[in-house]
Amino acid sequence: MTRNLLDKRMKLLTSELAEMGSLVEKQIYNSIEAFKNKDMKLVKQVMENDDKVDELNRRIEEQCLKFMAMESPVATDLRKVFTTSKIVTDLERMADYAVDICKIAKRVESDVLGEECDPIWQMVDILRKMINKSIEAFVAGDVDAAYEICKMDDQVDIIYRGLFNDMLKKMSKDESIINKGAQILFASKYLERVGDHVTNICEWIIFSAKGDYVDLNE
Repeated sequence: MTRNLLDKRMKLLTSELAEMGSLVEKQIYNSIEAFKNKDMKLVKQVMENDDKVDELNRRIEEQCLKFMAMESPVATDLRKVFTTSKIVTDLERMADYAVDICKIAKRVESDVLGEECDPIWQMVDILRKMINKSIEAFVAGDVDAAYEICKMDDQVDIIYRGLFNDMLKKMSKDESIINKGAQILFASKYLERVGDHVTNICEWIIFSAKGDYVDLNE
């Protein structure tokens, strides 16, 4: 295959990856909006759209396998295709957490969510930026951006730990909020895990660009 045709195939692959990344970012946002506003219609929409995420995941992985089997890419091209197949797995897992958060939204439908949830809104704002920036960095092969995105995950971790400690203190003082508090902790933990998966993507960005594997989830 000529260089021009290879580039076209890679461009198509990264275009679909970007589409999946955009959909996953929207799924995360909508799941938190559903949780925040007790919006059961939005809960249903997120759960239905998870099938679209799964279909994109399947299609991209299939294309990656065909690319490697039929075109025998080498060096940078091989790393790009290989890491694409890894990144879609992380994106699919993030979308699963959006579904999990929607399940929590159903369980707290009758509860009043107050300022104790403010850290969750902060976390999701950062995570949406991380997801979008990570896909842009992969397409551009921007290693510096990958490291910067990981610093954003440190912010998510700090917010999560603060929320976790504060909520445990409130639950120990007021047993009536134990169920609501537990659901808030589950939702925040799922968001914290989303951040870990974006960090995984950053590791794959570095591997794709430089051929070096680094552990950024320390």
